[in-house]
Amino acid sequence: MNQRRILVTGGAGFIGSHLVERLLGGGSQVTVIDDCSTGSIDNLMNVRTHPELRIVQARVSQCPDLDAIVQHCDFIYHLAAAVGVELVVHSPIRTIQTNLRETEAVMDAAAKHGVPILFASTSEVYGKSQQPGFAETDDLLIGPPHLGRWSYACSKLMDEFIALAHAKESGLGVTIVRFFNTVGPRQTGRYGMVLPRFIAAAQAGLPLKVYGDGLQTRCFCYVQDTIEALTRLEACPGARGEVFNIGSTEEVTILQLAERVIETLNSHSSIQLVPYNEAYSTGFEDMLRRKPIVDKLHGAIQFRPLTSLREIIQLTAAAMPPG
Repeated sequence: MNQRRILVTGGAGFIGSHLVERLLGGGSQVTVIDDCSTGSIDNLMNVRTHPELRIVQARVSQCPDLDAIVQHCDFIYHLAAAVGVELVVHSPIRTIQTNLRETEAVMDAAAKHGVPILFASTSEVYGKSQQPGFAETDDLLIGPPHLGRWSYACSKLMDEFIALAHAKESGLGVTIVRFFNTVGPRQTGRYGMVLPRFIAAAQAGLPLKVYGDGLQTRCFCYVQDTIEALTRLEACPGARGEVFNIGSTEEVTILQLAERVIETLNSHSSIQLVPYNEAYSTGFEDMLRRKPIVDKLHGAIQFRPLTSLREIIQLTAAAMPPG
């Protein structure tokens, strides 16, 4: 059996590094392209010297070897993107340009050489809808353009349109996944990610800062569950041309999340409510609910993310560096 050759853009990031480890462990030859603007080579420490790993530190759109790399690939995971609410709110130009330019570059190369690709999108594309659960065929309700939060959603949605346009016009094998709050070891609170931020505060005995009234709900999916879904979708020909939600269905308010972190870690921290306009900027708009419907994912690959929130907190906390 021939060795699989895989390209992972954003492979030094939180999700990407876990995916790279899984692919190498399965015997694949892996090339990573990452500019390390939000990721880090340190995330690949466990496999940095692996003989089947090649790391190219560059922006995807500016990588001189992109065409040659793609030409010799069997599959592409496109995970490179701007990440985190704080980055999105404070650097909207960087967010939009990163998401659009990198996707356009890798999609063009994939289409040129007929290499199937999995594109990582986001639950943010569902926008302001307050439905109890989100399905892949639902209408999307995006907020007004003067609120920077929605620039990220629109840029990722435009990426989806680009991907599906390639699928239609050139027959490119494209699979789109929408991540719902993937969490776990190596995720950083640097860009506003809530769980590592809460865990770090609880471990230090500092207040856990909950933005808004804390009643907004989320579903947190353990990164290894996400990776399992991604690798199964790669091996599923029926997934081509389709969109899939990937996420847990265990819904919790952010206030409850703070309480569970404190309880699980036996912390003496308090909880502090912080108005949105103090945390971000005037006019920030949040999504009140974000629960995926994952029936389509289960139907395609017979898998649903099942790691409990308590276990996720324990695993994430155990992997966080001291201090």
